[in-house]
Amino acid sequence: MKSIVVGTAGHIDHGKSALVRALTGSDPDRLKEEKARGITIDLGFAHCRVDEFNIAFVDVPGHERFVRNMLAGASGIDCVLLVIAADESVMPQTREHFDICQLLRVKRGLVALTKCDLVDAETVELVRLETSELVSGSFLERAPVVPVSAKSGAGLDDLRRALGEMAQRVEARSVTGIPRLPVDRAFSVKGFGTVVTGTLRSGTVAVNMGLDVLPSGRRVKVRGLQVHGETQDTVGPGRRVAVNLAGVDIAALMRGDVLVQSGGLEITRRLDATLSVLPRVRPLKHGARVRFHEGTSEVMARVSLAGEVGASSDDPAPSVLEAGREGYVRIRLERPVALTRGDRFVLRAYSPAVTIGGGEVLDPSPARGRLRSPAGLNRLRRLSAGPDNLEFLVAMVDAAGASGLSRDRIVPRGGIPPGDVDAVVEGLVSAGRVAALGSVLINPDRVVELSAELVGWVAAFHDAHPLETGLQREEARERFSRRSSPELFDEIVARLVGDGVLVSSGYLALSSHQIQLSDEEREVKQQIEDAYRDAGLSPPEATAVGEGIGASAEVVERMLRLLLREQVLVKIESLVFHTGELERLKAAVVAIKAESSRAEIDVAMFKQRFQITRKYAIPLLGYLDRERITRRMGTVRVVL
Repeated sequence: MKSIVVGTAGHIDHGKSALVRALTGSDPDRLKEEKARGITIDLGFAHCRVDEFNIAFVDVPGHERFVRNMLAGASGIDCVLLVIAADESVMPQTREHFDICQLLRVKRGLVALTKCDLVDAETVELVRLETSELVSGSFLERAPVVPVSAKSGAGLDDLRRALGEMAQRVEARSVTGIPRLPVDRAFSVKGFGTVVTGTLRSGTVAVNMGLDVLPSGRRVKVRGLQVHGETQDTVGPGRRVAVNLAGVDIAALMRGDVLVQSGGLEITRRLDATLSVLPRVRPLKHGARVRFHEGTSEVMARVSLAGEVGASSDDPAPSVLEAGREGYVRIRLERPVALTRGDRFVLRAYSPAVTIGGGEVLDPSPARGRLRSPAGLNRLRRLSAGPDNLEFLVAMVDAAGASGLSRDRIVPRGGIPPGDVDAVVEGLVSAGRVAALGSVLINPDRVVELSAELVGWVAAFHDAHPLETGLQREEARERFSRRSSPELFDEIVARLVGDGVLVSSGYLALSSHQIQLSDEEREVKQQIEDAYRDAGLSPPEATAVGEGIGASAEVVERMLRLLLREQVLVKIESLVFHTGELERLKAAVVAIKAESSRAEIDVAMFKQRFQITRKYAIPLLGYLDRERITRRMGTVRVVL
């Protein structure tokens, strides 16, 4: 059975709750104070079946003091039932509720003219004309206007028929989107524990599913689900649902929280957006303090004006946004809210608390930078591009600079469904709009720039140290991390190695780099190598080798370091040995095993056999252990 959520809207005492009660048989006013005062204060809920449709009603308060509650209820609706009393016609809260529905981009609805039993037919027609004037040019312009009386029942069948026809035209919500449920109520039920309710905006929720409570980040588990009092194993989008949660106390939850799949939304205190200011309100000043409403949350915020939509980049940033105009803004929130690109929001003035406008989130986590500048305005224009050309995502990648945009932020920041991410990335890479390096998206020009910078570091190192193998990889990584991420470093190095530009091991070197020695250096190098080879397992000190050669200490030291890097010589503790002599030693020790079934050597035997002193024997025995030729067992070593 298809389900839709219908929200009521209208002025106080125009009969919204009475109409819902007449349609459903349930009283949406649940609070004791509501029944005592005869007005709706908080959100009320009821449901009924019309033809093959299940219609859930969210009944909202009409009093101006409770518009924030109305906004919490209107955020998740599919359609609106605009209620206008025939004995009073269009009133201030009728207009404000209707404005809010337009700002939230509610696409469908109908109008009920209530209390028709209190007036004559001529008055009903007059109210119908005033209603037509109100909704002219809006999404309700061609919507049915149904005169009804909740008291006598007149017109209710016509209203049910109109609701059924409207439900048939409502588009289904995304099943493949992230599970997302803004919390409008949180309470405790004896024997069950913590329960929250809300309208599931997208995705599917199932029993035993793990979800996050944002913005707190607390992890919870779905213990049970109910829709209209019936237990369910899974619930799809567009349903009013009660969720029994494990892992959280009622004191940790509040209206404005969101149940969401991990990684589905950005937790932010700063966002860029488009903003439309309503007609008939005061101009919005740059830096104004406002009330920010999104989903079921309400947060105090300040608005920075970047420029009007359609303005020239040469125009100075405005100090006000006039009534009826649309502009680009940055909103700074006084506490965190969970959002994604494409979310609709409403702004109300700090005092008096009247609705002043609303808009759409362009970037829930913009990079820092000058907002009120030609470059800032141009970036906002790119962000406002439609979803088809994905210019907004390219703009986010470009703004991320050398750090790039992590692939796992495409869903929460870009508002792209998880199942579409691979295709989106593949399309942008194929078109050359972005480069994908590991899990990071980055502007291709930035890749060229970072690659050139890295190659420049290596080339400069070769110029300064022509006899060194190359720049130490970890030193290069550390320098690179001041501008970008270690992951991008590894990816760019891998690309440069694959392209034959660099050689990488523990060092980075140009593939064209060759150590060039002078005639003197070649001679000194050979003499050092000969000296250590001739010394066998009793090598001299480095200073003695230098004195025997007669070359400068600087040249001897350079050639000695080069021989060690080339592994012609090997340093063991403070001693230097020729690699060939060490290989012969390993072969000789292995041969001992052929002399006995259990070949053992101790220090004394080792000294005698290889004609060396303890000064050389102890370091060499340790070297053999590390090379897994021998294993120490007490005072002896066993040949492996």
